[in-house]
Amino acid sequence: QVRLVESGGGSVQAGGSLRLSCDASGDTASMAWFRQAPGKEREGVACISIGGTRTNYADSVKGRFTISRDNAKKTLYLHMNNLKPEDTGMYYCAEGGFWSLLPQDYASWGQGTQVTVSS
Repeated sequence: QVRLVESGGGSVQAGGSLRLSCDASGDTASMAWFRQAPGKEREGVACISIGGTRTNYADSVKGRFTISRDNAKKTLYLHMNNLKPEDTGMYYCAEGGFWSLLPQDYASWGQGTQVTVSS
């Protein structure tokens, strides 16, 4: 399994922006960002195909978040704009063989980076 390390989380006010990064220890297949708020299930936020040509987003983040990847740098990104308090949670990157927003489709996970949005 590839090792994944997230960074870029922090505390921002509503309407602010953050960019998350996920560095991989090796080559990766399809990748995704998930998030989990306290007391809630982990939910898929965005996913991207191995070549970066296909992306998919949860309805709650469409138009505000952008997922991208730089395969040469082995890095996955999540650009988050117009952040809302409901975006608060631990954000995880994941790597696997399927292009989906379902956590069971991913084999490798990072430790997460915390995002907190205040109103």
